[in-house]
Amino acid sequence: MSQQADNTLVSFRKVQKSYDGENLIVRDLNLDIRQGEFLTLLGPSGSGKTTSLMMLAGFETPTSGEIWLGDKRLDKQPPYKRNIGMVFQNYALFPHMTVAENIAFPLLVRRNSKAEIAERVKKALGMVQLGQYGGRYPAQLSGGQQQRVALARALVFEPQLVLMDEPLGALDKQLREHMQIEIKQIHARLGVTVVYVTHDQSEALTMSDRVAVFHQGEIQQIDAPRTLYEHPRNSFVANFVGENNRLSGVLAAHNGDSCDVRLPHGEIVKARAVKVGAAGSDVSLSIRPERIRLNGASEHCANRFNGRVQDFIYLGDHVRIRLEVAGAQHFVVKQPIAELDSRLVEGDVIMLGWDLEHASALDPVVEH
Repeated sequence: MSQQADNTLVSFRKVQKSYDGENLIVRDLNLDIRQGEFLTLLGPSGSGKTTSLMMLAGFETPTSGEIWLGDKRLDKQPPYKRNIGMVFQNYALFPHMTVAENIAFPLLVRRNSKAEIAERVKKALGMVQLGQYGGRYPAQLSGGQQQRVALARALVFEPQLVLMDEPLGALDKQLREHMQIEIKQIHARLGVTVVYVTHDQSEALTMSDRVAVFHQGEIQQIDAPRTLYEHPRNSFVANFVGENNRLSGVLAAHNGDSCDVRLPHGEIVKARAVKVGAAGSDVSLSIRPERIRLNGASEHCANRFNGRVQDFIYLGDHVRIRLEVAGAQHFVVKQPIAELDSRLVEGDVIMLGWDLEHASALDPVVEH
């Protein structure tokens, strides 16, 4: 991240968006985006993340509230006056123009001189490793190459801000992972502010300085990826970001930062009290699969249970073991392949455990 991490570049102030005057797609959005950061808006379909990006780009108008870029109010400006770079999922390249002409287009619109355009296009092509492709047409390029051209076009006029709407959604897994690293490296080199929209949680965790998790038009939590994953603030974030074991229970006792949760069959789980009500209220427990220890390794854990092995899913570098634990049928443990006990078979009853700090007591899950 840039040295100016504390400087706010973009501000959403009490922004709301409704298409029918009744249902709010975005509700009371207050969000500061720091200069030079890579911020990802993450959430399921219909959560408001793309609408928020489109309001920032100028393709949607807020129903109420204000959007600021530095000391300029943006929401009254047409898109072409906002000086923002944009990368879409479908690339949006002009098919009748060469790669170089596509990249030059934003500079032509801004009436840069021919010499400056040639220099900047050459530099942009080099930045996305397409130096030899300037004379080709989009149809002659692979999906990954087209996405690089779209990226070069968004960056060539040196905007303060670049918006990316699911830019890697159309690429296959291997290429997508490669492009994630490329975009992150370009961001680090240029120090430009990036606002990125995705519904892919691993992409958000891999690329971002901070992630804002959207649900039903509101930000549920905004934090660095590790904080978001390790310390979810509510049950929606715990279940949406990464794999999660969920146990339902009732708050038995609350002691400062920790609490005891009673499960349906009477077992007690000790957990961090993150978002809980009064004693006797419903609680959802969140435990990450990789934090669970098996057999001897669980000996000193605050929480220990028996689990019956249901099945194994082999994933190359690790194995997912599905167990029945405390009445829950789909309790998952992730084990690195090197640590797996090869004698374990389906039907075995084993000891497992986890530490207090790796269990979060949260609000009960509302089933839709």
